[in-house]
Amino acid sequence: MIDETLLSILVCPADRGPLVHIDRGDEELLYNPRLRRAYRVEQGIPVLLVDEARDVDEDEHARLMARATPAPPR
Repeated sequence: MIDETLLSILVCPADRGPLVHIDRGDEELLYNPRLRRAYRVEQGIPVLLVDEARDVDEDEHARLMARATPAPPR
């Protein structure tokens, strides 16, 4: 689980916008719904590398947004 303070300052490296935290139990992600790109979190450490992100299709986007945790206020 990512610390709330860290979540409040993290941004997408591609568009510098806020990210949505998603914890699916078996997988933890930081998600950019504007670009539909998912960044993995490994052992609590976000991997915010554009080349390491994966694209998300329409169906997965809907599933991710249903599980999204709102971003903490900045």
